[in-house]
Amino acid sequence: MEQKKFLVVLGGGESGVGAAILAKDKGMNVFLSDSGTIAPSYKETLNREGIEWEEGSHDVERILQADEVVKSPGIPPTAPVVRQIIERHIPVISEIEFAGRYTNAKMVCITGSNGKTTTTLLTYHILRNAGINVGLAGNVGRSLALQVARENHDVYVIELSSFQLENMYDFKAHIAVMLNITPDHLDRYDFKMENYIKAKFRIIRNLTPEDAFIYWQDDPVIQSQLKNIETAAQLYPFAEHKETLSHAYVDNEDEVVFATNETSMKMPRADLSLNGLHNLYNSMAAGLSACLLDIKKEDIRKALSDFEGVEHRLEFVDEIDGVKYINDSKATNVNSCWYALESMPKNTILILGGKDKGNDYSEIEPLVREKVKAIVCMGKDNAKLMQFFEGKVPELRDTHSLDDAIAACRDIAVSGDVVLLSPCCASFDLFKSYEDRGTKFKEAVKKLKS
Repeated sequence: MEQKKFLVVLGGGESGVGAAILAKDKGMNVFLSDSGTIAPSYKETLNREGIEWEEGSHDVERILQADEVVKSPGIPPTAPVVRQIIERHIPVISEIEFAGRYTNAKMVCITGSNGKTTTTLLTYHILRNAGINVGLAGNVGRSLALQVARENHDVYVIELSSFQLENMYDFKAHIAVMLNITPDHLDRYDFKMENYIKAKFRIIRNLTPEDAFIYWQDDPVIQSQLKNIETAAQLYPFAEHKETLSHAYVDNEDEVVFATNETSMKMPRADLSLNGLHNLYNSMAAGLSACLLDIKKEDIRKALSDFEGVEHRLEFVDEIDGVKYINDSKATNVNSCWYALESMPKNTILILGGKDKGNDYSEIEPLVREKVKAIVCMGKDNAKLMQFFEGKVPELRDTHSLDDAIAACRDIAVSGDVVLLSPCCASFDLFKSYEDRGTKFKEAVKKLKS
């Protein structure tokens, strides 16, 4: 009798628990290990499924008996247990790689330094409203592995971070989307931009001539990489204005044009539900994906015009005493903040700060000088921000809590101003996550009314 495969899952979050369930359903022996604390809901799921698990430490001796390891994306390759696994030549894969082995569904995979979540949710919105049996997975939605195990979708729309792409080898997208590449997470990549770029470009691995690669035509990093990397996929670049090879652009009548090899359609730019240049690109990428999946033109137009946007991304919170408050907590890198500032007026009070990931703030300096009347730094250690922006804005405040930051904004703002939380940094110094930061910001703003 053939011995069952022994699969170890590292990490007891959404992706790890989903991978464990899929492995169990495929008849493998499964053990899940998390060096931290597993959420009660996931413990209940693991117990209900009869899957062995541990938390608080790793049973390294047992883990090193694995035939294969599925590693959750948040665990860096430098973690001691991962290094030991690699030294034993035990294969380490991602949940996405593992799930892809057990489904023939079409995969629409979306990456980029900024705009991933909006584009992913927008693409999902188009497909779902068109009646497609579609699943949402990756950084948003539920575990792909869990959906493959217990559901049967025809298409999956998957948001992929560089972390998730690191351990993907045989997985293949049918439509790969790359929105942009700007410095982010460099602390994970030895502070080398080329390592981060290589991780992102894993999204085009294994593409065939029947597959599509959608990308922003004017991104210099993408352009440079495409000169050195060959892909068999059909190329579908998009740009603000028509260029050679453009498959989505805005024409002289201010209409957005989508043109694939099989179809073409137009809609007024003013009809897009999402405003701003960055959201034009997000809409182009989502629209091209939908065209390639043969979604009806009227369904694409309708969905692009009624999508309600993403929480914590340029989210209007309230207007108090004539001051508008905008929650852009999802802006965890400098380029994301750039896109937010690009859509702001010239009387903006900008809240920056958090866990710096090797940021270079010079990218936003011209927009800060043009549009920002004050910067309020909000973090445990604001020294780098204070030093960089000293003398570059009329007013610069140093605060170390949300309450103090809100109080500083209230002190500075006058009617007609905009307070923008677009921190440029990760949230982990003062908050659990960018969602936690954004939610607490919204709650604090609402309290100003009482």
